[in-house]
Amino acid sequence: MTTTIVTSPTKEVKIGFDEPFVIIGERINPTGRKILAEEMKNGDYSRVEADALAQVAAGAHMLDINAGIPLADEPKILAEVIQLVQSFTDIPLCIDSSIIDALEAGLSVYQGRALVNSVTGEDESLDRVLPLVAKYDASVVAISNDETGISEDPDVRFEVAKKIVERAADYGISHDRVVVDPLVMPIGAINSAGKQVLALVSRLRNELKVNTTCGASNVSFGLPNRNGINGSFLSMAMGAGMTSAITSPLHPEVIQAVMGSDVMLGHDPDCANWIRKYREAPAEGARGTRTSGGRRRRS
Repeated sequence: MTTTIVTSPTKEVKIGFDEPFVIIGERINPTGRKILAEEMKNGDYSRVEADALAQVAAGAHMLDINAGIPLADEPKILAEVIQLVQSFTDIPLCIDSSIIDALEAGLSVYQGRALVNSVTGEDESLDRVLPLVAKYDASVVAISNDETGISEDPDVRFEVAKKIVERAADYGISHDRVVVDPLVMPIGAINSAGKQVLALVSRLRNELKVNTTCGASNVSFGLPNRNGINGSFLSMAMGAGMTSAITSPLHPEVIQAVMGSDVMLGHDPDCANWIRKYREAPAEGARGTRTSGGRRRRS
């Protein structure tokens, strides 16, 4: 079975077919967050620190770090944020940028094996990003689109993913270091988007033997009660073989859907993770609790 290893100096995360689902926290991203973007541009990372800590506390296994701010020094900001986040948390990071100089700046300061987000099937992207992934012994997210854009045909998206996996091998990057994003489309706009991506995830797992991820919240764009849709989608995607997702761990519906699916898929032996998170503490004075003197107190 395929296992993708991502590390920090002290922690290892396994993304794999037989592993618990990996939640990659999405919150450290200034896109659509004007206040965060302005703060990061000015070197104020207090909100970044708060978002990182909140996501870790909520159950994120990794954090996605993005510094895509117009007219800002993205390489500098990305490197500074990575160093900051690694100074106070030990979970591995996903370095997220479409700018090659920013990716290299981030990888050059990162401690451990990072997950690079991302490479597409465009020849220019492959020729620029894959050598960098190989140089820093990283893993990489492969986005299933190319020069022609995002196809609504899942067979086309599969062929793009296959192309990326094969080109990665040319650079010595084995398939276990490639995590494919099959591209989740908004279900409110494309009614068949859910069925398409579930079928595609299954093919990616069974035919290419690769792990998968996605921007899970894309599926619910434009709909009310988005977290309910996101949770349902993740449960079904996990059943089809998806092994990780970039999403917010701050929504209980999403965390419950993921952890419950891990239980059902046998990825949470003895339901230990579920019990640890949701078990209620015994009420004071309940049958079988002990008094301060050590005697059992009966309710």
